Amino acid sequence: MTIHSLTGSLKPKVLPSLLATSFHVSREPSCYSEAAKDPSRRDAMSAEYNALILNKTRILVPPSPYYNLIGNKRVFKIKRKVDGQIECYKACLVAQCFSQQPRIDYDQMFAPVVKPCTICLVLSLALSQNWTMH
Repeated sequence: MTIHSLTGSLKPKVLPSLLATSFHVSREPSCYSEAAKDPSRRDAMSAEYNALILNKTRILVPPSPYYNLIGNKRVFKIKRKVDGQIECYKACLVAQCFSQQPRIDYDQMFAPVVKPCTICLVLSLALSQNWTMH
């Protein structure tokens, strides 16, 4: 199915090939051993690990026979500037949560999301009580 605008102003986008001619094209590695060969990627991995430890979002603990061990995977990306040059290398450690079982590995879920009705409630409370807002 093709949809056209009434004015005919919609045209297919032509994406420029920024990377093909000007400099070497880098790609994301598919595994750790491939990424570990590149010093820039090793720096990105260590920065990610240090941020996890510094922010106390991950704590290394010994394995327990009472809990299911959850694997993880490293995801590698290249952040580029507008002109296509490499800005920085990214490395994320992602948990493979599909191996978790409810009521065995976790009993609660936490999602830091504010619902629009909560925002409306707080705003109406602030208005009715003459609270200052920032």
